[in-house]
Amino acid sequence: MRSRPTLSWSPGEVAAGTARVDAVREVDGVAEVVGGGGVVVLSGAGLSTESGIPDYRGASGSLRRHTPMTYGEFVGTAEGRQRYWARSHLGWQTIARADPNDGHRAVAALQARDYLSGVITQNVDGLHQAAGARDVIELHGSLDRVICLRCKATTARIELHRRLQAANPSFQAEATRINPDGDVDLSAEAVAGFRLVPCEACGSDLLKPDVVFFGENVPKPRVERCYRLVDEGNALLVLGSSLTVMSGFRFVRYAAKAGKPVLIINQGETRGDVHATARVDRPLGAALGELIALLG
Repeated sequence: MRSRPTLSWSPGEVAAGTARVDAVREVDGVAEVVGGGGVVVLSGAGLSTESGIPDYRGASGSLRRHTPMTYGEFVGTAEGRQRYWARSHLGWQTIARADPNDGHRAVAALQARDYLSGVITQNVDGLHQAAGARDVIELHGSLDRVICLRCKATTARIELHRRLQAANPSFQAEATRINPDGDVDLSAEAVAGFRLVPCEACGSDLLKPDVVFFGENVPKPRVERCYRLVDEGNALLVLGSSLTVMSGFRFVRYAAKAGKPVLIINQGETRGDVHATARVDRPLGAALGELIALLG
């Protein structure tokens, strides 16, 4: 039986003795800090919702109806891998067709104008890079790559996609409810006939998208790169993340402990609100468009 990933924080929770700034709609306070440069962006799934990719925990987030694949299930059973790849085979096609939105383009523009010293994203969709951002640290990896867990060979996702198409020429299913982890909801009947393909280097069937699953740790060198960015930056700007999971929240706590401004633009409360020096509650595309306009 699959266990649903649990949340260690929920909206409304505030530790005793803490306070948070009031959320506003104006981005003037954010613009004042960003205008000084040296800002590190930390983005989450909320930045990609305007591109048609849902988030996990928003008002219509996919965790309300969808249990993501866990690392233990994926490596533990061939049936788990079959289910994942059947669903992801369809879902990835939707992710691959998604276009960057105004929010992604705004981040790329801020970087091009030298306001940013780095970009960290929790997203696995590659839309920051598609919008023109450079040297993005993909905290949770990317759906564009595939890794063999046995021999560690990596390949492009499009190559695996073509091999899966060839192995399943009559696979027919309707992709509905695309999820942030790149899969869709499918019936057991649709999954049952789906054929996996082995690693071309070693023959193992332990091929996995190069992303961090629930129950899996972010590689330590990647985490250390993010800490260095925060150390070297002047402020942290959080875009579209509830910061529910520690993988992103730790950088907010780290920046706040160092006395650096923490700016948050997100629809709804976040776990990091108690650390924020400015908090804007509104859709990302419009808010970041105004930010760009204010900075000139």
